[in-house]
Amino acid sequence: MKIGILGVGHIGKTLARKLSAAGHDVKVANSRGPETIEASVLASGARAVKTTEAVADVEVVILSIPLNRIPAIAPLIANLPAETAVIDTSNYYPHRDVGIDAIEAGQVESLWVVEQLGRPIVKAWNSIGSDSLAKRGKPAGSPDRIALPVAADRDPDRQVGMALVEDTGFDAFDAGTLADSWRQQPGAPCYGTDITRKEIPTALAATERARLPKRRDLAVAAIQERVGDGTTNPDAEYGIRLSRALYM
Repeated sequence: MKIGILGVGHIGKTLARKLSAAGHDVKVANSRGPETIEASVLASGARAVKTTEAVADVEVVILSIPLNRIPAIAPLIANLPAETAVIDTSNYYPHRDVGIDAIEAGQVESLWVVEQLGRPIVKAWNSIGSDSLAKRGKPAGSPDRIALPVAADRDPDRQVGMALVEDTGFDAFDAGTLADSWRQQPGAPCYGTDITRKEIPTALAATERARLPKRRDLAVAAIQERVGDGTTNPDAEYGIRLSRALYM
């Protein structure tokens, strides 16, 4: 497939490598220009381009940027054909996203993104830590393969999202509509816990919406205490242990 990725942070750069290695035609862009994208991001065949080029003549656009930057890229997305699948990997964190009132009041993060972009999206890859995404993918059929929820409102979008998740080395699990995608937000039992296909239905069903913000904020506070700030990722094993202790 022809794929454009906006954002080459921890998640975006890994998706660029994995999806191009899987045979997809991948273009990547960031806000600072193609010359600033590291060669390692392009090692599997992805191409660094300007943001306008990244969304031109593609079948899929993947947004891997902080949630509070979604409104700024809305004009880029506005001109995409209706059939283009737009996949959002982001999550809301108040300390980084400077407080989004609607989400603070309880709006589902994915539905807020839909409002900003004015079009349907797919929610995928938002429930896994960057280290696990980079290192813990396994071949299909592996008994301990990590499962990732995929939420969407349109069936073609869902099919694309699930196929691409599989291509990155993880079992894709149909998590239903975007209205239910709060079950894969930070604080949920499937978030950052690296669970399997066998475990994920129970985790999604057990999610308590009212408890998500408190659990998320407890995790952030624990990470800040360990690493000294709210932007540095903790070591991978600590992150998984913390998520399992707080969310499951």
